[in-house]
Amino acid sequence: MQQNLNAKNKDFFADVYEVVKMIPVGRVTSYGAIANYLGAKQGARMVGWAMNASHSMPDIPAHRVVNRKGILTGKHHFEEPNQMQRQLENEGIVVIENQIQNFEKVYWNPAVELGLP
Repeated sequence: MQQNLNAKNKDFFADVYEVVKMIPVGRVTSYGAIANYLGAKQGARMVGWAMNASHSMPDIPAHRVVNRKGILTGKHHFEEPNQMQRQLENEGIVVIENQIQNFEKVYWNPAVELGLP
């Protein structure tokens, strides 16, 4: 049973990474939006775990995934305390006190942008 659960998690994580790779430069999405797109409506926390595990993968733009209010809740998982904010600002996103400004304008919803699978 545990082995099957781990295999399912690996598949889910891989699916999360594929979605995250599609987030355009200068845009962000939320853990919940990714979970919803993948058919795991209550899976925002699992998406967070996947993002946690992605920091050793340079091709995953983890800095583009924030909470549903545009707060940089995952910033403490980056190598440096301000790395997430710096990466977002380098893409033109304004962040003040760990909060993305004009969140609605930079928000990328995979269910809308990609269509539900």
